[in-house]
Amino acid sequence: MYSYMIGKVTGYESNSIFLEVNNIGYHIYVANPFSFNTDGDVKVFIYHHIREEEQAFYGFNTLEEKELFLRLISVKGVGPKLVMPMLATGSVKGIIDAIDRENILYLKKFPKVGDKVARQIILDLKGKLMSKEEVVNNSVNEELASVLEGLGYKMIDIKKIIPNIDSSLPIESQIKEALKLLLK
Repeated sequence: MYSYMIGKVTGYESNSIFLEVNNIGYHIYVANPFSFNTDGDVKVFIYHHIREEEQAFYGFNTLEEKELFLRLISVKGVGPKLVMPMLATGSVKGIIDAIDRENILYLKKFPKVGDKVARQIILDLKGKLMSKEEVVNNSVNEELASVLEGLGYKMIDIKKIIPNIDSSLPIESQIKEALKLLLK
């Protein structure tokens, strides 16, 4: 199983790059070929897609993008050729948000995604997708929220102020900041 490759981009096509790694050239399908730098080495996260009649490499700029790709192709009726245009025209956060909010219209704007496919994506993935940043922030935010709730504040008020709190601060400092905002 391939995780990533580090090499030099030697060429582009409309939906792929050519990556030279140790004097071997790999043809890798990507969402946005021109987002890969041709100056020096680049790290490309890889998914090796194997089927009876084909083998292909799919590449990504970030691990988060690769994880979303893998989750999307796990949905019945959704394959790599449908997901790559989604990643090319939509942001990772935008796609995750659309799925979590059941925004069928957003998903239908992508090529070859109709009503049935959009509903299947939402059914299979709603509530299961989060960026790494959100996972870290959610664990910190849950602790802060439970402390504030224990102090008698309503969750609706807590959810309004949590985005304004710096999650990198120690929990004691976060509580002080939250209390200042709640008392305004």
